Amino acid sequence: MKIDVNNLESTKVRLTVTAEKDDLTSYLDKAREEIGKHANIPGFRKGHVPGKIIDQRFGYSAVVSEALNEAVPALYENAVRSENLRPMDQPQFNVEEIPTSATDDSVLKFTAEVEIRPKFELPELDGMTVEISKLEVKEEDVDRRLEALRQRFGSLVGVDRPAAEGDYANINLEASIDGEVVDSQEGVSYELGSGTMLDGLDEALNGLSAGEETTFEGTLEGGEHEGEKAQIKVVLNSVKTEELPELDDDFAADASEFDTLEELKADMRKAAQQDAAARQANEGRDAFLELLQKDIEIDVPKGVKERTVEEHLKTAGDPAKITDEQKAEIESSTETEIRNQMLLDALAEKMEVNVSQADVTNFLVSVAQQYGMDPSAFIQSIVSGGRLPSAVQEVARSKGLIAAMRAVSFKDTDGSDVDLSQFLRTEEDEANESIQAAQAAAKAAAEAVSNAKNSAEDEESSEE
Repeated sequence: MKIDVNNLESTKVRLTVTAEKDDLTSYLDKAREEIGKHANIPGFRKGHVPGKIIDQRFGYSAVVSEALNEAVPALYENAVRSENLRPMDQPQFNVEEIPTSATDDSVLKFTAEVEIRPKFELPELDGMTVEISKLEVKEEDVDRRLEALRQRFGSLVGVDRPAAEGDYANINLEASIDGEVVDSQEGVSYELGSGTMLDGLDEALNGLSAGEETTFEGTLEGGEHEGEKAQIKVVLNSVKTEELPELDDDFAADASEFDTLEELKADMRKAAQQDAAARQANEGRDAFLELLQKDIEIDVPKGVKERTVEEHLKTAGDPAKITDEQKAEIESSTETEIRNQMLLDALAEKMEVNVSQADVTNFLVSVAQQYGMDPSAFIQSIVSGGRLPSAVQEVARSKGLIAAMRAVSFKDTDGSDVDLSQFLRTEEDEANESIQAAQAAAKAAAEAVSNAKNSAEDEESSEE
């Protein structure tokens, strides 16, 4: 098989594949076999028709046509592997020549245009140091957590005063356009100052007392009149304010497993520390990827970017409402996303990671659980939808990144070493720890049995 590679762009090539007769033999034989399974030829059972008879009865061109369905994709894959290319999209095939006779030396020639991952050299990881922010937990972080817990145990109580920001109002709304009521709602609960409903509602309610009403102009947010200006009448039914419990030992005992407020704060400080460490690990990951790309340029395949941007735009909402700024932001984030994916793919190859069936299964199970789906049904949908290769690729990226981050050093802005090992654990680590724990337990049990046996023997000896 002859392969010619023409670089159309840094991220796109045209492969010209010329397959000789010997390269096609197995595909032609398989095509004859497939045709023979459905052929009714006197004197021969289905599936047992000689190849020459198939050629005579159906024509050599029919055999070639059947063979091309499998031969072209397979020969393309062989060419890609032979040339060490990394396709990022489906190829566009064009068959230029096909064999015309079983007796001559005519060839199969086709081209395949495909976008590929551009070639770039990753820097050496040995001796690489990544700088990240210093791990800090401020008292405000603890206070914020404590206040959130306090609000969970708060209660709403009615007040006899005008409504103010932070209050909870029970209201009726009525929207009119040109004197005609187009929408109305009753008994709606709304927090003043939240800005989660109509523009102008906060200003209208502020200073209003229960039983009073007012009218303001606003833009409707939904329904068939969405986006239209309307006169909004709002009636304030009641005003309530949030009453929070005192921060004391009684609150700690009611709201947690701890007996004192200091114990509760200590636990929240520990949780804040863990969250800060996780943020530091995420920063370390991003800083590491940025450092890898510092001195290399990675071109993004245009077609892949356009298709991905289009997919993101479809999920971004109404196309008519997407601004140029939002579209530009989506395009920029998409380019970063694709560039990082290519970087991670190259990193996985550099670290020579292996992806096992168990790796992929565990990954898919975790994704299913994250979205509250049945793992078996989710995995089946991935397999039947042809998305398993993408799952394998994601696992390889994750394992490659972890392996690479374990190979470099992380320091904070003060120059102190940062240990991210708790966030860079692999399933092999956990499996080894489980084995070690089991071995330790077995050893302890054996020692306990041995000690008990020795004690019994000592007692027998003393009795004698």
